[in-house]
Amino acid sequence: MRLCIFGAGAVGGHIAAKLAAAGHEVSVVARGVHLEAMRRDGIRLVHGERTIAGPVRAAAKARELGAQDAVFVTLKANLLGAFAEQCAPLLGPDTAVVFVQNGIPWWYDERLERLDPDRALARAVARERVIGAVAYSANEIVAPGVIENHVPGDNMLVIGRPDREDTPLVRALREALSAADLSSPPVEDVRQSIWAKLVQNLWTSTLCTLTQLTVRKVQDDADLAPIAARAREEAAAIARALGVAIERAPRRPSGKTSSGAAHKPSMLQDYERGRPMEIEAQLNAPLELARAAKVHTPTLDVLVPLVATKAAAKGLATH
Repeated sequence: MRLCIFGAGAVGGHIAAKLAAAGHEVSVVARGVHLEAMRRDGIRLVHGERTIAGPVRAAAKARELGAQDAVFVTLKANLLGAFAEQCAPLLGPDTAVVFVQNGIPWWYDERLERLDPDRALARAVARERVIGAVAYSANEIVAPGVIENHVPGDNMLVIGRPDREDTPLVRALREALSAADLSSPPVEDVRQSIWAKLVQNLWTSTLCTLTQLTVRKVQDDADLAPIAARAREEAAAIARALGVAIERAPRRPSGKTSSGAAHKPSMLQDYERGRPMEIEAQLNAPLELARAAKVHTPTLDVLVPLVATKAAAKGLATH
């Protein structure tokens, strides 16, 4: 298949390397020294005892690459405007666009205008092209063009169309991902996986960012653990009120719900590194849906504004 990874950072680089090594025609859109390294040497994935080499065509602009069978968009939610501006040359008549995101995706509910300012994404990507995706993985860029995966054998990428239709292209993409050692089981409704992950992210992204502690340290703290439990319960209540059965979401190959607790969640990493934070998609949008569904969320109603204020004070709370 002809596949493009738009935003080949840690998560996107992992996907690109595995698909390329599996024999697909993979291109990536990236920038800076990471782009130059991939242009020169391809992409390398440190995967346990192995290093997987993936030959890719690397470009700074999408117009250099042409139409694709599918595009995996692995940008953070607050950077998707760049894809909306550039995506047209990548889209042939039947090209699917797979949005791999944390939090509530821009296509989830038209009432969430904050997730697609000026409807730039809605204009650029027709609804019938959209595939939602949730990544269960743990990766980091360890050198330009080199990604390290911390959970070899336990990576999963759940994909599904918003309308729940299992088209031949969706099935072909699942087969390609699974054959490339990225578990991609079928799902009744991708919203199940979106909320299953959000139930975890809503407490880790808030409490860990506020305390600057790892997930494990929050879990082991006698004062913080009960707050985390209440936040989880409130997040699950929002999902139930929206008719989403999170208990039916696929589980990663190990059966675990997360990649391990001795790490800092991505929102805390972004805060500490001075990178824009996904406040809208991960925190504000779920609470907006809670209010629409009349779900009482007293714990999250305190935690979320505190994180948003902390991000804004550092100039990192972007839309």
